[in-house]
Amino acid sequence: QVQLVESGGGSVQAGGSLRLSCATSRYTVGSYCMAWFRQAPGKEREGVAAISRSGGSTIYADSVKGRFTISQDNAKNTVYLQMNGLKPEDTAMYYCAATNRYCGGRTLLPDWVFNYWGQGTQVTVSS
Repeated sequence: QVQLVESGGGSVQAGGSLRLSCATSRYTVGSYCMAWFRQAPGKEREGVAAISRSGGSTIYADSVKGRFTISQDNAKNTVYLQMNGLKPEDTAMYYCAATNRYCGGRTLLPDWVFNYWGQGTQVTVSS
């Protein structure tokens, strides 16, 4: 059973940074495509970033390109989302997700293909 636990959320001012962590059960990182999604109140859940099993391929939503970086540490079974230059519109609940589908393509996979989800961590950016 794959378990995902997010942490690192919080409240920051615009322009600030946060690093989200997703602790996973053993052997998850490196075996699954991992991704971060977010959902703001009243909005649909959207993909933010994804990283392939090998870690060699990453993909980002246009809204976060150049500001967010997804990475993984196989030894620590953890996936990270480094968020710099945060904007008020980045305010949302952020979720870590895993799928056994390939995700090294040019577009982010939709949320319905992800089999496993964490409970989420709240990010609030004030102007």
